[in-house]
Amino acid sequence: MKRITLLFVFSTLTLLFVSNFGNAQEKKIAATTVQVIQFHSEHRCMTCNKIEEITKVALKKYPTVPFSLINADDKKNEKQCTQFQAYGSSLFLYNTKTKKIKNLTEMAFMNAGNQDKFISEFNKNMDSFLKS
Repeated sequence: MKRITLLFVFSTLTLLFVSNFGNAQEKKIAATTVQVIQFHSEHRCMTCNKIEEITKVALKKYPTVPFSLINADDKKNEKQCTQFQAYGSSLFLYNTKTKKIKNLTEMAFMNAGNQDKFISEFNKNMDSFLKS
């Protein structure tokens, strides 16, 4: 009887471990298709710089998600600016597979003065975007 109980406990723990490992792998794969892109003008304001700084802090929770900083005034970035309709300071989540775009510009500017609120809102948006 003791052997059966031990076998049952071991089997249950193994099953839990395997299912959690699969979820972690799935999240990692989903995160690698998502990028965070911040567009900016040639002459950056304090708020734009703060958004970049806090976004990088928020992204520590998502180590596989790359961050790109793009100068919207540079002619070589014209195609990307057109794709995102970004002609100045703005912040986006972008899925490279589905081409889905989530504009976080308003959220970023509204919360740039409150790092905790910014990170909380960013994480909500990111988690939702990763699931979609």
